Amino acid sequence: MTNPPTTPSPENNPANQDKTSLRSDLRNWISLGGGVIALGSFFAFILLFLLDVFSAGKSNAYIGILSYIVAPAFLFLGLALALFGYRIHRKARRSATGAAASRYSINLSNPRDRRRLSWFGLATTIFLLFTALGSYQSYHITESVEFCGAVCHVMTPEFVTYQGNAHARVACAECHVGSGAEWYVKSKLAGTRQLISFITNTYSRPIPTPVHNLRPARDTCEQCHWPEKFTGSIVRTYNHYMSDDANTPFTLKLMINVGGGSGKHTPADGIHWHITNKVEYYASDEKRQTIPWVRVTAADGTATVFKVDDYKDTPAAQSIRTMDCVDCHNRPAHRFKTPNDAVEESLYAGRIDAKLPAIKQVAVDALTQTYATEADALAGIAGKIRAKYSGQAAQNPQSLDATIAAVSDIYRANFFPAMNADWSKYPENVGHKNFPGCFRCHDGNHKAVGQGEKLIAASDCNSCHTILAQGAGAELAKLAPEGVKFKHPGDPIEGLLCNDCHNGKNQ
Repeated sequence: MTNPPTTPSPENNPANQDKTSLRSDLRNWISLGGGVIALGSFFAFILLFLLDVFSAGKSNAYIGILSYIVAPAFLFLGLALALFGYRIHRKARRSATGAAASRYSINLSNPRDRRRLSWFGLATTIFLLFTALGSYQSYHITESVEFCGAVCHVMTPEFVTYQGNAHARVACAECHVGSGAEWYVKSKLAGTRQLISFITNTYSRPIPTPVHNLRPARDTCEQCHWPEKFTGSIVRTYNHYMSDDANTPFTLKLMINVGGGSGKHTPADGIHWHITNKVEYYASDEKRQTIPWVRVTAADGTATVFKVDDYKDTPAAQSIRTMDCVDCHNRPAHRFKTPNDAVEESLYAGRIDAKLPAIKQVAVDALTQTYATEADALAGIAGKIRAKYSGQAAQNPQSLDATIAAVSDIYRANFFPAMNADWSKYPENVGHKNFPGCFRCHDGNHKAVGQGEKLIAASDCNSCHTILAQGAGAELAKLAPEGVKFKHPGDPIEGLLCNDCHNGKNQ
């Protein structure tokens, strides 16, 4: 008589045995710890992701590092630990001579196990709570200016100069990211590249100005500033000192013709005419300091092209840029002062003793020497100034000490030898004293194609500003509302532009 086939019990079913062994092999303390880490990191990822998505309009690129790099890294770490514990336990179980792997078991009828489970649940809850609080706090830290500038030492020059500029109360992300999903994603990608270059130590020294991937000014600057507003003229006073033994003061009082206006209710004129009208240009260098081609489109649609004589080509359409705020205001938040300007500022404020003979030139020379480190620079500055005025130190030691301290402060605020960063690496296009600035186009060499008409030349000073008074003493008190002709101190060479002589190191 044939016995009927027997159905294997659930315990003897190979498939169930595999599932039971899988659960058994995962029941070890290493895998449990890895599971807790994975759970906490997944929880942090979800929280950061939601914060990131719902604040995409005002977030910055660095939150992406936490959301998409740090949190997933801990998630994979936890999963790797769980797998590691599983493999160890499985290997020990299958080994004929291997010791049994460390394994936990929970028996709810056992009071000790119930207590342990309760403590474990409490610890897990506290862990997840602190994960949530830590993730939320980390999110806000990454939004802070200190995180962008102070945490990453690479950005120290930008952070220090930012603190002393007009936009010191504007958060980094407001200008470097702005609102909207497109630029938010771009900032995430840029932040990832920056992180890789930082980790691999392949970043540039100095950090280059992101000229070609900055967001258009209409999306950032013009959210606060309104270029079409008619500003008219504003008065500015510039206090200079000669590089002579007497540190002779020379002051300029200017009325700067900012102008502006949309042309509907007020005339579009002055410096801001360049923004209220359509001006395009082609720059042949990376820093946009050489501009051989300019196109101006009038209100009626008529376009006039101005070129220098030695530029015979026609620029490609994609290389033509429409002028906006940052083409002149290219250092709105990270301005490195020139040694000459910084020393003159300290002289005027009384931080540097103007009674010390030729202190302006001595201070500028001390600042512009080559130093390997900041410590070397501070020691060198103090040594040079003390050596120059060794005979006068005994007469007024406090004044000399204060002068050395002021010059040292200038160095710390504007020179960063570790990053090879100073004023000479970052041309500033507002004005035309130390860099070409306005003269990139208004140099007298740009002529209208087929007409011969020139752009307003550099020699026509009153186009952009009117000199109300100049000099010192009684001469400076003579205001001329109609303006006076600029009287250059000394004997200037005819035909030279300002920046041909002035380079930030001399008067």
